[in-house]
Amino acid sequence: MSHPTLIDVRHIIPRERHPLIFSTFAQLPAGQAMELVNDHDPKPLYYQFQAELPNGFRWDYLESGPEVWRVAITKNAPTHSPCCGSCGGQA
Repeated sequence: MSHPTLIDVRHIIPRERHPLIFSTFAQLPAGQAMELVNDHDPKPLYYQFQAELPNGFRWDYLESGPEVWRVAITKNAPTHSPCCGSCGGQA
């Protein structure tokens, strides 16, 4: 089993945090996780993930403060919409 990618954003300026987190997440293969370390509850980030990647991730708190929050964010396998039949079921 591989270790999750670790991103500690406590010393990164706030405006650069979410772009770094999303670009790192985008590079993960399906089923892999990254571990986020932050100095506050990253609940706004969770809502952004929900808005941009519905059903595309799993969010698991590993530590919940009061000084450090750690979250495992796992990339879900892509889901495919039901086949319309026009491809003969070969999609």
